[in-house]
Amino acid sequence: MGWDPGYLAAFVLIMAILLETVVMHIVLPMLARYGALRENYRRDLVPVAGGITFPITVLLCYILIQLSTGYTGNSFNLYLLAVMGMAFLGFVDDMLGQRDSLGFRGHFGRLFKKGELTTGALKALGGGIIAVYVSLFYSRTLGEFLVNVLVIALFTNCMNLFDLRPGRCIKAFVLIFLPMLAYSGSYLILFIPIAGAVLAYFPYDVKARVMMGDTGSNVLGVTLGVMAVYGLELPTRLLLLVVLILLHIFTERYSLSKIIDNNRFLRWFDRLGRSDGSTG
Repeated sequence: MGWDPGYLAAFVLIMAILLETVVMHIVLPMLARYGALRENYRRDLVPVAGGITFPITVLLCYILIQLSTGYTGNSFNLYLLAVMGMAFLGFVDDMLGQRDSLGFRGHFGRLFKKGELTTGALKALGGGIIAVYVSLFYSRTLGEFLVNVLVIALFTNCMNLFDLRPGRCIKAFVLIFLPMLAYSGSYLILFIPIAGAVLAYFPYDVKARVMMGDTGSNVLGVTLGVMAVYGLELPTRLLLLVVLILLHIFTERYSLSKIIDNNRFLRWFDRLGRSDGSTG
């Protein structure tokens, strides 16, 4: 069956929103029922790892795309592998992780000094392996390969840095996702399912009714990394890499939340839609 690209994108977006809504209404109560709960920043107990719904929705949408168009290929399969792998690593961290060794320095400090593998270090190492595997298929030189690996790995962790307040991670994701979507070309349809999933999930997240956890932020981060590798020219990826490195260095020393709270516009945007107070 031949589809107009615009109609196909609209169809997949609508189906992703509907599927994510259904999946959330099944999965989130299950998480709560089996004790996957954590205190949010307001000390309310809410389901954690709610982002586990993202890979389910993406997979269901990919099945629909293949049934509707017959299309399949490495680009779909590699992105799906990256999403599933990072969601799994994030879920392990959400369920088993301790909060006493945050950041690269803390996790790898315990690994190299005490020989203890934390779930955070496992997530970083596993994420690196996933980044290596994806990059092998989209790199023409060793230099490009290294850039691709770092862009995917750092983008994945970057979204974790923003996931400290309701809605913040998704807002940051959307601000980066939309411009990159414009450069995704023939790969655009790959990323429509996650867009629909995020649209359906956002009201629950911003109202602090669920925490996406590292499970969700990993999926959003690796999505941006794969988008960069698939759609952006090497010089643009190099520029992105520099920005990502600087951001990670900066956040090891300074609190992102304090910077946002001390800037009137950033504070307004950060609180927009949230139910904990004024957005002004």
